[in-house]
Amino acid sequence: MKAFFALAVAATIATGTAQAQPGSSGYSTSSAFCDSPQQLTASQQDRLLRFAAVVRNELDAMDGDTALISRSGLDLSRFHIRYSHAAVARRDETGTWSARQLYYACDEARPRIYDQGLAGFVMGTDDPALGYISIVRLPAGAAQSLRYASLDTSRVQHLLATSYSANAYPFSTRYQNCNQWVVEMLAVAWGDLGDGDDLRGRAQHWLQEENYAPEPVDVGSHALMFASTFVPLLHLDDHPDDDLFAMKLKISLPSTVETFVRERLPGSERIEVCHDDRQIVVHRGWAPIADGCRPGEGDRVYPLG
Repeated sequence: MKAFFALAVAATIATGTAQAQPGSSGYSTSSAFCDSPQQLTASQQDRLLRFAAVVRNELDAMDGDTALISRSGLDLSRFHIRYSHAAVARRDETGTWSARQLYYACDEARPRIYDQGLAGFVMGTDDPALGYISIVRLPAGAAQSLRYASLDTSRVQHLLATSYSANAYPFSTRYQNCNQWVVEMLAVAWGDLGDGDDLRGRAQHWLQEENYAPEPVDVGSHALMFASTFVPLLHLDDHPDDDLFAMKLKISLPSTVETFVRERLPGSERIEVCHDDRQIVVHRGWAPIADGCRPGEGDRVYPLG
């Protein structure tokens, strides 16, 4: 059974799940697919905290107080996907950064909005030995619009779906994943969309009008497609039939969000920060850093003793 669960979790694209909160009486049937608490060694904790400090320094060095941030989470390399989870990074009046994000609350069996400290966000990875963070600095006007919209409690909640699907289709309001919430928040902010019960539908319409078009993920296996029958956080009933037959699903991922931002806002800048068990690397530019966190020409390297 565990082998099947591992196969199903490997198919869980763009997941932004979170463990049940302290004090919960138990997990729902979806709990097997939620993030489990990591048992980190002292050296792993030290490495990740040092990694988070470098990420924080990069955010502090930017102009402005709002950016997009993404992290690696589940190992999705079989789909050629590095990043699984995106959020809106914001700095408060004390200078503290946090990540506003959608997560799946196991104890409630529904998605929620969660403000998480930067260190906690950075450490939310399945592999403490190798991790990646992507930061996109936005032009001042776009950043301020996003900040204002992401702090509007009513619009934030109207943009939140009642049902979660890790592989949610971007142009259906039936489900939502963490990255879909972020890109719909961009639509609300940059389309200056007013509040209302139909906000998600209007946000998706705006995205279509602005040519948001995620590249299809090639699932490549009927077994993984059928996994949705058994896995509570995977669904296919929101995807077009043609995509299902082709086994290529359009899903909002951090990479699709970043592509949309780069095309819409040419003044945006990207910073990628990664670590392995030996070093932290800071890489600037839209070209991805080499797999395995291998530095290239011009990258900054911080040794991890």
